[in-house]
Amino acid sequence: MKKSFQAKMRDWLPGYMFLLPAMFFFILFVVYPMIKGITISFYDYTATKYEFTGFSNFTYLLKDENFIKSMQNTILFVIGNVPLVLIFSLFVSIVIYNKSEFTRSFFRATFYLPAVSSIVTISIVWKWIYSPRGGILNKIMESFGAQPINWLGDERYALTAMIIILFTLSVGQPIILYIAALGNIPKDYIEVADLDGATPWDKFKNIYWPLILPTTLYIVIITTINSFQTFAIVQLLTGGGPFYRTSTILFTLYKSAFELQNYGLASAMGVILAVIVVIISVIQYKYLSTDVEY
Repeated sequence: MKKSFQAKMRDWLPGYMFLLPAMFFFILFVVYPMIKGITISFYDYTATKYEFTGFSNFTYLLKDENFIKSMQNTILFVIGNVPLVLIFSLFVSIVIYNKSEFTRSFFRATFYLPAVSSIVTISIVWKWIYSPRGGILNKIMESFGAQPINWLGDERYALTAMIIILFTLSVGQPIILYIAALGNIPKDYIEVADLDGATPWDKFKNIYWPLILPTTLYIVIITTINSFQTFAIVQLLTGGGPFYRTSTILFTLYKSAFELQNYGLASAMGVILAVIVVIISVIQYKYLSTDVEY
């Protein structure tokens, strides 16, 4: 018997009531700021002015050398960090997931430690490692006869040095996710492959990789978004230098909003960043999504 609308509402109402508090805070802290930010991006909004200017902020940014350089640096952060995180975390996970529980726990804790540590503490440690005078990295190089390098102050090395830091911060969670995904693969599949004489590469290509592809998709999208949002290590270690070599979109946005008080321009940067992240995430989802379930 078909239920009336009133009867359906009586069934649905308790569920909607439970969702109401979460929806209220989602609209208040996510939806409203997002709409407000998009609106402000069309204004010349500073400490003394609030004037509608249409797309002028966007056209200005597309010609601004510092913003273009920040965008190039941000893309290099993504290109340098995402493949490195994916390959390294997958390799480590495959190596250790058949080891003892103690070994897996040790490596999980070791690689996840930077992700749960204070970013200030991590930055201080890396500043000491990269220090041109007395830093451990230069000490090691000097022991092999190499000249010391100003890792964070030389524009030839600064971006690479920052990508390495971002990599150490990003790799912990993917390792844990991959170990969990590998552990969920039915043992029957592996046993049958062993009976058929499959090589390790055959098992990886035909069993492991297809079944961990959903996890890979999640890791790629999350790592890409985090790489686009690189800010704290830039702010704490280089301040965007030398010569804007490590400046990112988010760092330039922060300087425009909170140092130059040009909120319209900063909002336009935020909109551009959001559009880039959405486009890349959709492309990644299209090419990496799969219907495989197990």
